Amino acid sequence: MKNPKFLLLLTLANFLLLLFIFSETGSAAGGTETILKGNGLELSDAKGVIRAKINIEKDGEAVLRMFDETGTIRVKIGASAKGSGIVLLNDSTELGVQILTKDTGSRIKLVEKDGKEKIIKP
Repeated sequence: MKNPKFLLLLTLANFLLLLFIFSETGSAAGGTETILKGNGLELSDAKGVIRAKINIEKDGEAVLRMFDETGTIRVKIGASAKGSGIVLLNDSTELGVQILTKDTGSRIKLVEKDGKEKIIKP
């Protein structure tokens, strides 16, 4: 699981699946939409470990975090008025891939386990 592209694709696929599940749930009840409202949402596994969390931060940023089976954060997706970003963390919970798009510009940052970095800018 050291391929950052694979992890990014897997993360996006999981997020799209989550959106699909919620959209199907809302339209299944006789054609009426069901809207789930709240300040946050947590999904946990059979052992009670939180595996995904969606919430609104104090600064207004909407954040989706995904955790591994030990409860360690592995993925963070955030969106605010200034832009959005995706962070993928490695097995040491250190930055592996960071994709940012802000009012100041966009970039992709890749970090190897040994600390070697590559930044891609348009």
